[in-house]
Amino acid sequence: MGGQPILELRGVGKTFGGHAVLHDINLAVHAGEVVTLIGPSGSGKTTALRCMNFLEAYDRGEILIKGRLLGYSGPGRGAGDRDSAALIARVRRPLAMVFQQFNLWPHMTVLENVAAPLILGKRLPRQEARRRAAAALAQVGMGGKAGAWPGRLSGGQQQRVGIARALALEPELLLLDEPTSALDPERVEEVLEVIRALAQKGITMVMATHEMSFAAHISTHVVFMADGAIVEQGAPLRLFRRPASGRLKTFLAPWLKRPLQPDEPETGAPGHRQR
Repeated sequence: MGGQPILELRGVGKTFGGHAVLHDINLAVHAGEVVTLIGPSGSGKTTALRCMNFLEAYDRGEILIKGRLLGYSGPGRGAGDRDSAALIARVRRPLAMVFQQFNLWPHMTVLENVAAPLILGKRLPRQEARRRAAAALAQVGMGGKAGAWPGRLSGGQQQRVGIARALALEPELLLLDEPTSALDPERVEEVLEVIRALAQKGITMVMATHEMSFAAHISTHVVFMADGAIVEQGAPLRLFRRPASGRLKTFLAPWLKRPLQPDEPETGAPGHRQR
């Protein structure tokens, strides 16, 4: 895909307490793409997502948002080399993130939760913030719950509010960190349906997920991570049906005989035709 990426990672690394948790991560995300990160727990997916938004400071390589270096203006990667909070906020403005936990303020209504970042962060007038918040809630099917308290909502409803809060910021790229992992099984599909609708509208996303069939259905690009590194990446049906690495084959073993697309027959044979 041509043009400047919205997000680009070049040789990104991250160390915690002397232990390297990300190794030489290279990835480019262009407008309209849906990139999913898959891999076992502890593979580095969440850390990679948090580095993309500089919620975690990477200590090697470069992360660029629309061509601007995120977090550092010079070559140093130590704590003393980091840019000011104001500059980091400006560079990462095209991004918004949806977390595993819903992180809603219990003392605010649903509408107030969605409007608050617009008022506090973007300094929008309250009336305009509430208008945008209401539109975002309608987009995720929560318009009728604007006056509700978060504690009275199901987990799936709370996560939809979390997605609305990110959408209200009108980001160019949405980061989602395993958005269904904290949900009861019966609530997972309502959140996946919202994300599916966003993908169909062309919203650019990077999402970590354990929902393999869902990843195969909505993704334009899949990245398999293990032990803090990208082991394999490419078109979804190529990765899911013709994995090149033994590590990915082992990870996908429970899913290899399942249909990954709505019109795909069950098959365990490799070599299924790509999209």
